[in-house]
Amino acid sequence: MSDINMQDQIFDKIDCTQNPLAKGEYENCNFKNCNFSENNLSDFKFIDCEFIACNLSLAQLNGTAFRNVSFKDCKMLGLEFDHCNPFGLAFSFENCQLNHSTFFQLHLRKTVFKECQLREIDFSEADLSNANFFDCDLSQAIFQNTNLEKADFLSSFNYGIDPENNRLKGARFSAAGISGLLEKYQIIIEQ
Repeated sequence: MSDINMQDQIFDKIDCTQNPLAKGEYENCNFKNCNFSENNLSDFKFIDCEFIACNLSLAQLNGTAFRNVSFKDCKMLGLEFDHCNPFGLAFSFENCQLNHSTFFQLHLRKTVFKECQLREIDFSEADLSNANFFDCDLSQAIFQNTNLEKADFLSSFNYGIDPENNRLKGARFSAAGISGLLEKYQIIIEQ
């Protein structure tokens, strides 16, 4: 059976835990209120697609292509984005829960994270140069050998970033968040 090719379709309230999405390429499609929880989305291609209020938690993403895909109001816990197809990988996130997900070694220049929960995320060795983190909770997120040059953290909070182990040239931080850059020194900063 060959993979399908879908274009310009709207998928609304589809429960893929009961009836899995057909494997193939989805271009300019909208997914609204769909449940992909624990689904195998390996080798799927999503191009110019939008996911709104969907649950993709613990979905398998081996070789999955996300090219210019936006996620809004989605629950996306425990996803291994580092297993995705890196070719053309580009997405944005708004008001999403991405806790416990992995972006290890990915090239995510200019990626936008807006009002997202990014707790215990692994950004190790990723290229997040020029990325924007607007009002994001980065509690226990891992930044190790990460390129954060010109990234914007002005309105984000709860981050702990070691300036000695990450590239931060031109990155923007608020005065209130500066303690997140000094965390490893265990010093006390009072307001």
